[in-house]
Amino acid sequence: MAPLLVGTCSWKYPSWEGLVYSRAAGINYLAEYAAKYPTVEVDQWFWTLPEIPTAEEYAAATPPDFRFTVKLPNALTLTHFYRKKGETQLRPNPDFLSASVYADVLERLAPLHSRIGMLMLQFEYMNGQKISSGAELLQRLGAFLDAVPRTLPLAVEIRNPYWLNGRFFSLLAEKRVSPVFLQGYFMPPITQIYRRFAGLLRDTAVVRLHGPDRDGIEKATGESWNRIVAPKDGELGGIVDMINDMRGRGMTIYINVNNHYEGSAPLTIERLRQRGIDGRAAPPRGD
Repeated sequence: MAPLLVGTCSWKYPSWEGLVYSRAAGINYLAEYAAKYPTVEVDQWFWTLPEIPTAEEYAAATPPDFRFTVKLPNALTLTHFYRKKGETQLRPNPDFLSASVYADVLERLAPLHSRIGMLMLQFEYMNGQKISSGAELLQRLGAFLDAVPRTLPLAVEIRNPYWLNGRFFSLLAEKRVSPVFLQGYFMPPITQIYRRFAGLLRDTAVVRLHGPDRDGIEKATGESWNRIVAPKDGELGGIVDMINDMRGRGMTIYINVNNHYEGSAPLTIERLRQRGIDGRAAPPRGD
């Protein structure tokens, strides 16, 4: 059976005491996390460039077969800067899909290279003010992928449902890039997308489980992430069927579960395991 790695989106949650951690404070969270799960998503570098000392710290806290899925800085994926208060005009981002910025990020992540399972380009929802069409995005993405070193696995997440089409998945297959299936954020159900385009997938995919109501979950939990407050039993059943079908096709799969999906990422992972998803299957080794 193909490798399956199940983990959470980030790990720095004291309220996981008893679920993941021995204590709420005074511990090395990542080291204890890595003793329980084989993978984790790193979100923090979406907002800033990585720093080598932090990458070294994360490498030292994890075993050699642990795998990080890293969201690349949005300096690479924003067509325009976020508007500041009072601004009416969009300002173009000169580093959008910049090969030189990507090379700099790779260098900063060097201590983690042997533990990186996937680098992820996450694009925001783009309208006509930001880019002319999905075709233009694919053209610029294709040029970027041809220009950068392909020493580490890459995946792409887009948040415009109309651009999740055959041209998108065909480009990813052609360029040996993995899709990110995002459950939530007003996107179509990933099971629906998978059924339409499974024939265009290659050997690896990332599944990110996010909920549709971030503010509502935060209010319901009080941001104490130790209980399920929005169970999605029917949805999980379909996702498990999808994962099993992917594995039957020989695909390696990363499942990244967010607290905002049901209220507690560790408990959602347990619910996946109860439905037959074994999140500790042997990870791929490419050291």
